[in-house]
Amino acid sequence: MKKRTLFLFVCASFLAICHHSYAQRTAAEYFEEGVNKSKAGDFVAALQAFNLAITMSPDNAPSYYNRAMAKANLKDHRGAILDFDRSIELNPKYSDAYLYRGASKAKQDDFRSAIQDFSRAIELNPDDPQGYYQRGINRSRLENYRGALQDLNRTIELEPNNAGALFARGTVKSKLEDFTSSSVDFSRVIDLTPKSPSAYAGRGYAKLKLNDFTGAVADYSKSIELKREDAESFYNRGFARSKLEKYEEAISDFDQAIQLDPQNHRAYYGRGFCKSKLGSQREAITDLNKAVDINNTPTDTKVVYMGSISRSILDQLREVVQERNKINELSTERSEAFFVRAVGKNKQGDGKGAIIDLNKSIEFNPTYSEAYFTRGMIKSALGDQRGAIQDCTSAIKLNPKYAEAYYVRGLIKHSLGDENGGCLDLSKSGELGYTQAYKVISDYCN
Repeated sequence: MKKRTLFLFVCASFLAICHHSYAQRTAAEYFEEGVNKSKAGDFVAALQAFNLAITMSPDNAPSYYNRAMAKANLKDHRGAILDFDRSIELNPKYSDAYLYRGASKAKQDDFRSAIQDFSRAIELNPDDPQGYYQRGINRSRLENYRGALQDLNRTIELEPNNAGALFARGTVKSKLEDFTSSSVDFSRVIDLTPKSPSAYAGRGYAKLKLNDFTGAVADYSKSIELKREDAESFYNRGFARSKLEKYEEAISDFDQAIQLDPQNHRAYYGRGFCKSKLGSQREAITDLNKAVDINNTPTDTKVVYMGSISRSILDQLREVVQERNKINELSTERSEAFFVRAVGKNKQGDGKGAIIDLNKSIEFNPTYSEAYFTRGMIKSALGDQRGAIQDCTSAIKLNPKYAEAYYVRGLIKHSLGDENGGCLDLSKSGELGYTQAYKVISDYCN
């Protein structure tokens, strides 16, 4: 999305609604600090400042909106959506809240709901090109190309030099097989951003479809010059060269495409075709066999850890959590002693013995949140992920601000296939101050 002013709710509006008590002035100061931190790009610090502002003034829409923007910049789109929801509940007429909530929904592949938000943003602010642009992009993702074209036309009417909208419109026109007009849009993008490999590739594809194979080769050559790792451009240039009967040059391109993408069955087909034309029938048959066999081999579908966080990744990410083991006054039941002994046993590799001690610790002190969490950590390391989730949940019930428990529970949920639930837990962990969560969100929740 085109960069915009993120903080349209200025601090003055916040101050105007605040009472003149000390606490409200302090809330306003935290709000202002959050805005300044966001402008400086320190979104973690901004989020913490907005947390405090919300705690002190829980019905202030700008605080939720700006915290949502901070979360979105940290790629925590699920958490951002929840804050946008609250901001809209408090101020239903603010178009940017709908616009950016739609953007976060689109990041989660919820395109239909995103389109509803963009439509509402357009109703509230019909002269804003971003609403039309975002709705057009998401209509295209749902293959509603006619609707997408209407939105992108309107975007360009309002903002004629919007290279992103011109590129998107060129792509949509290609989907509608209007290759002549598509080529014009990509040419305009190249005029505005001459270093865009995608624009040259887009125009090259249009030329390919218009049987301008020489022009296609020239455009794909420029695309490759700007982006050497693009297997698709090598394949398409090879295809255009084969149409020009430049078979040896085409084979070189297909070689590069296969090197970059060994599963590119079309490149094997193209290379096999060219080798056949050059008389190398045995090599041609080998390539054509690959073209037929790739993606047709049955795979083992048995999966235990269904999320993109595998068992090994889960173990690595879980182990970054620092141990919460502080000395406490020994109670009569000695639950603290069982807890500390369990930690020692676990460090010596006796996870099962550690769990026995933690069971006793929890039996003697059922409100011992650290014992539940530690038992959950050990259960997870031993492969009992369901039991680990239960223990983390118990720790959270006893201590609703237990950021590490949200973090570990989020990791486990994600690894077991509950990506949405896992990422929401990670979002809560980050909101509570455990910043490691945002690295995981960036890698696995988008």
